[in-house]
Order: sequence, then structure tokens, then C-alpha cells
Amino acid sequence: MKKYLLSVATVLLSAPIFAGGILTNSNQSAAYMRMLARDASTSIDAIYYNPAGLTKLGNGFHFSLNNQTLFSKRTIDNGFPLLNDQKYIGDVTIPFFPGIYAAYKMDRWVFSFGFNPNSGGGTANYGKGLPSFEIPISAIPAGLNAKGIPTSAYSLDLSFDGSSVFWGSQVGASYKFTDIISAFAGVRMIYAVNTYKGEMKNISINPLYPGINPSGNFMLASVFFTQLATLANGAASSIDPLITTYGAGDQTLQEARTNNLLTDDQVTALSAGLGAAYNPAMTVSQVQSAYLANAAASTQNAAATSDQKVDVRQTGTGFTPIIGVNITPNDKINIGIKFEFKTKLELTNHTKSDVVTNMFPEGATYREDLPALLSIGVDYKILPDLKLSAGLHHYFDKNVDWDGRQNFIDNNLYELAFGMEYNVTDKFLLSAGYLYVQTGVGQGYQTDISYSLSSNSVGFGCAFMASERLTLNLGVLYTQYVQGQRTVDYPQYGINGITETYNRNNIGFGIGFDFSF
Repeated sequence: MKKYLLSVATVLLSAPIFAGGILTNSNQSAAYMRMLARDASTSIDAIYYNPAGLTKLGNGFHFSLNNQTLFSKRTIDNGFPLLNDQKYIGDVTIPFFPGIYAAYKMDRWVFSFGFNPNSGGGTANYGKGLPSFEIPISAIPAGLNAKGIPTSAYSLDLSFDGSSVFWGSQVGASYKFTDIISAFAGVRMIYAVNTYKGEMKNISINPLYPGINPSGNFMLASVFFTQLATLANGAASSIDPLITTYGAGDQTLQEARTNNLLTDDQVTALSAGLGAAYNPAMTVSQVQSAYLANAAASTQNAAATSDQKVDVRQTGTGFTPIIGVNITPNDKINIGIKFEFKTKLELTNHTKSDVVTNMFPEGATYREDLPALLSIGVDYKILPDLKLSAGLHHYFDKNVDWDGRQNFIDNNLYELAFGMEYNVTDKFLLSAGYLYVQTGVGQGYQTDISYSLSSNSVGFGCAFMASERLTLNLGVLYTQYVQGQRTVDYPQYGINGITETYNRNNIGFGIGFDFSF
């Protein structure tokens, strides 16, 4: 039960909503959506992708306003045999995903500002939760059957609303040393905000139990376990005189009957009340201890299956130093290099209400660093009207602190990007691109809470120069992820070797306006 709200509440945390590494969003402009290889950009979106290349801009002010509308579908299949439905589908819709850039060029100097969702940015809605929360509930009927209480079904209601976004505000300066080389230094402030509200209620089961539910109809699990605890405590109390008054604690129930300390009906009731746990060799004291243990367990189960709510907000701030170099060896080739240092990020709980297991203690903190990133890009004008681009992105995931989860990363994630632009006319160009992502996580990293998959993306679109000062960018990006899976053991339920698979696909639409004066 504890895993249920952890999984639902953290399914969004720090997750990349579209393109990028395990945590980092790289889809930060409409021009990126239509091309996918912007690492050697010398346009205004170079503020994010290749800030040293900003020295190629003309003198004056330059601005870019971008927005993306993104849709993602995530599917998890878990083969646990006791689940009502083994498929879980999550939908993400993001109507507003901004990218804002501003730069001022003055001869050799460029001063720039950027604002983006560097991680997250959306709300994920799993209509029926995730396997990790439903599996403990689905196991309740089997657990009761094992105790001799016939139970065949369960049901529950869930509602959840959560969002996560790591806002990045970047400032920096670029300087042109020569016509061949320029450099950049800057910093990005990350402000992370995760909010989620949810409730789990009406967990119901259909136990057939004479003293509580003789008809075997559906009833609230919390009510059943509360009444079961009451009956178990009552049985334990009824045994107490046999021990304290008659000193029969070492006798079996049948011996107590032979000594006229119990009736046949009492022996039958006490033995039946323990179900499969009863052994005729048990002493009266052991029978009482078993009832007390059952009462304690039933009380815990009643609390765990009661209606629960969570209302939590998590915030944290970190800083990312950024450096870059742009190299232009000739009029056909441009090379962009950028390095973002690791962002140390610690998030703090601000809890209004929590689940009974105290999942989100007020003021508790945890680490969710953003990894360092090295990107290298090349633009090559193969023809006056045709430009080819390529990029490599290397995320240093193994060097972060994710509260121990980084230990399950075998290799750092990397991306390969390829793109092209063709000027149909002086005012209109077409572009397309391809992005390959190779994740480096091991099977131990993957969970239904958070998983990382390799992927293939294609993007295409156009740019239209409405005037010398205004350019419109339009792009479409589609990503298909490579199915991932892991093998899960559930020894607490005696079920092992279960396969859990992960699938995902995304589509996004971007529009951007670049203007200067």
C-alpha cells in the first residue's frame, strides 16, 4: 500500500516530457521540432543550444517566442495474475510549453537570456493508477483465502492530479575573439515545483465470513478488517480466564475441553476462527497469541485500506554553470560545443495531508540532480541552399545523486541528431531531422514509477521569413520508444518471474516567432 501513493505521486517527478535525457528536456524551440539538430545553431535559439554561436547575429536586439503543444501516451503491462486488468495507460497533454529567448548584440559582445521548462512540464493522468499500487490490493483476496476466508474479488476508486516542472532561467555573455572562434559563459537557475493531489477510496472485497459478511457480498475492506480485529480481540479476551484463573495456558483446546474448561462449541469456534493457521497441537496460550497477532494485523490492514488523501507540494532550487565555444573554420562549416555542469538539486516536501504510512513527511528532502551535459554540433552547407547538421549529446547520468538510484545506471545516455534545411526560396525553407536516443540504465533502474527507454524521433517543418525582421517557425515531432521490460519477483505473495513491459510514444507541434530590431 505504501508503494501506491509513492508511485502515483512521483510518476511525474523530474521526468522529461518529450525529447532529451533521463531528466532533461531538449525540445526547447520550434526550430528544434522541425530539424532536431540545433547544436551548431547561430540563430536566436542558440541561446539554449549553442550560446557561443550568438556572435553570428547582427547588432541589435533579437527575440524569440515559442510554444509547443505536446501529447504523450504511456503504457505499462504487468503480468501479475491477481490483477483485474494488467494494462495501465497514462496520458499526458501539455497545451503550453514555452521557450523565450532574448539577446542583445553589440559588436563582439552578446548578452542573452533564456527561459524554458528544463525538465518535466506536464500533468500525467493514469486513470487506474499503476501496478505497484494495485498489486498489494489485488493480493488481499488470495491472502484471505489462505487464512480460510473465501474471497474472490476486489475493487477500488482512485483520483489523482499531479504536475511537475523544472523552470530554467538562463543568463550569459558571448564574446567573439576572431572571425573563427567565440566563447560563452553563463548560468541557469533551476526552480523545481512538483504538486500532486490524490485520493484512494472505496477499497472493497467480498469475503464470506459468518460473523461479519455471511452473504459474501462486496463490503469495504477497512470495515471488514476492523470487525475482524474486534472479533480477534474478543476471542483473545475470552481465552484469558483459562490462563489467569485456571492455569490452562499449556493445555491444548481439546485438553481444556476434556477438563471441562471449554465446551465443544467453544473449541469449534476458537479453532475455526484461526482458519488455516490453527494446529491442534497449539496450546491455549499459543491460540491466544495467534488471535492477538491477527487483531494487530487486521488493525493495520484496516488503516491501510481506509480512504486516504495526499496533498503535497515539493520545491527546490539549483544552479547550472554553462560554458561554450563556437568555431567557424570556413564559410561552409560551423561547429558548436556546449558543456552544462551538474545541477545539484534538493527538493523539500510541503505537506498539507499525507497517507497513513507518512509517505511525505513535512520538511523532508531528497536529491534529484540534473546531470552534466556535453553537446557537440556541426553545420555544413553542402550547397548554397542546402545545409546538413549533426549533433551528439552525452549526459553524465552516472555522476548524479538520485538518492541511490544512479547505482542502477550501467552507461551514460547519449543522443545522435541529424537534420537538414533546404531554402526553397529566399523567404521559405523546409527542414527535417532524425534523433536516436540510447539509454544506459540497467534493468534494476526500471519501475512503473520511472523508466528510461531508447527511442527514435523524426521531425519536420518549415520556416517563413515574413520580413527582414520577422521569421515564423513551424515544426512537428514524433517519437516512438523501444519497448523495455524487467522481470519482477513478488516473494511476499509467492509469485515470481513476472514480466513488466513499458511502451511510450509522443507527438508534438511547435510554433515560434523570431524577430529583431
